[in-house]
This record gives sequence, C-alpha cells and structure tokens, in this order.
Amino acid sequence: MSYWLVKSEPSVYGWDEFVKDKQTFWSGVRNYAARINLKAMKKGDEVLFYHSNEGMEIVGIAKITKEFYQDPTTEDTNWVAVDLKPVKKLKNTVTLSQIKADKRLQEMALVRLGRLSVQPVTEKEWKIIMELSGEK
Repeated sequence: MSYWLVKSEPSVYGWDEFVKDKQTFWSGVRNYAARINLKAMKKGDEVLFYHSNEGMEIVGIAKITKEFYQDPTTEDTNWVAVDLKPVKKLKNTVTLSQIKADKRLQEMALVRLGRLSVQPVTEKEWKIIMELSGEK
C-alpha cells in the first residue's frame, strides 16, 4: 500500500462536504507531476486530506476506491481522475506549521513542494502524521 496527500481549499471542497458526499472523484488536476501521482494511486491506498490556503492543515484520511481514468471534467485525454471515499476525520488536525516545525518531516513533499496538489507520502511520514494527530 502507498500513501498520498491531496489538497483542496475548504471553501471549494472541504472535508465536511466530502463526508456528506460519501465519495468523490478527484478531478481538475492540471499539473504533470500531480498527474503522475494520480496514475500511481492504487485501490486501497490511503490519502491525507489537506485543507489548503484556508486552515492549512491535514484534517482527515481518505481511501482510493477507483484507480485513474479519464478526467470527466475535460475532453483532453492527458488528464486523469481517481475516486476517493472518506475514512475518518483526524482526532486532531495537523497544521502546516506543526509539520514544518518537526525535523522528522523536513523532506516531506508538503514542505519541499508546497504547491503540488497531489503528493506522495512515505510510510514513515504517514506514521509521524498519525502520531501528531493522536491517531494510533
């Protein structure tokens, strides 16, 4: 299993709306590095849901339910989407400030590649985020 992080502005599509929807397709990604990451996602992979711009914090865990397919928001076959479902809201959110302050997370893509909307997360980083959030 692999781990990932996806970003969404809460005013555009936040965690609460995601939970209400029970599932969504992650579309509209128009960055080549993010597309590579979407194509690498496998069914069952776990995903950190990050509120960007407002809040700037990891708020929940999602799971990939369908691997990449043609992005339904465009006719351009270069772009793909995946399906996600919410798993759980984190006990405690983990802020970008907390992540940047933790020396163990200095190589995390969220720190190094801040603008990338779909990012890989290592197993070690995942475990640290779970620790910071109060999850087991």
